[in-house]
Amino acid sequence: MIRICETADFDEIFEIINDAAEAYRGIIPADRWHDPYMPKEDLRHEMDGGVVFWGLEADGRLLGVMGLQDMGDVYLVRHAYVRTAERRGGIGGALVKALYEKTTKPTLIGTWAAADWAVRFYEKYGFRMVDTQTKNRLLKTYWTIPERQVETSVVLADERWWAANA
Repeated sequence: MIRICETADFDEIFEIINDAAEAYRGIIPADRWHDPYMPKEDLRHEMDGGVVFWGLEADGRLLGVMGLQDMGDVYLVRHAYVRTAERRGGIGGALVKALYEKTTKPTLIGTWAAADWAVRFYEKYGFRMVDTQTKNRLLKTYWTIPERQVETSVVLADERWWAANA
C-alpha cells in the first residue's frame, strides 16, 4: 500500500534514506558524502521545507519512500529511496508512478550525475535529462544546495515540463 508518511514515520524514513544511500558511497564525489548521508536535522529541515514523503508499506513496515515538494509552478521529486534488501522489487517504480499521478504541474527530479542507475530509472518512467545550462538554472531556482552539488548533479524533467518549455 502506498500512503502519505506521518510524523510517526520519521525514524523509519531516516533509516531507509541512510540505508539506501550507501549505494552512493564511493560513487558520488567524496566531498559530498556524509555519514550519515542525511542527518536527522537535515531530514527535519527538508520536511519542514515542504517535502511530503510517501511510502510503500507492506506488513506494517515502510519498504521505500519518495518525497514530493510543491514549488508553485513545478513539483520536485525529492529523496527517493528503497531499502537495500528490497531493491529491484518494483517499489521505486510503484512510488514514482503513484506520485506522478498526484501531480498536475511539470515535475522535476534532481540526482547525482554519477548515479547512472538513478538516471536510467527515471528515464524508464518518461523523464528526460535537461542540458547543463538549464540544469544549473533549475537547481538554483528550485533547490537549496551547495554549488558543488550543482556541479555534480543532473536534472530530469517530465513531458509536461518539456511541453511548457519547448
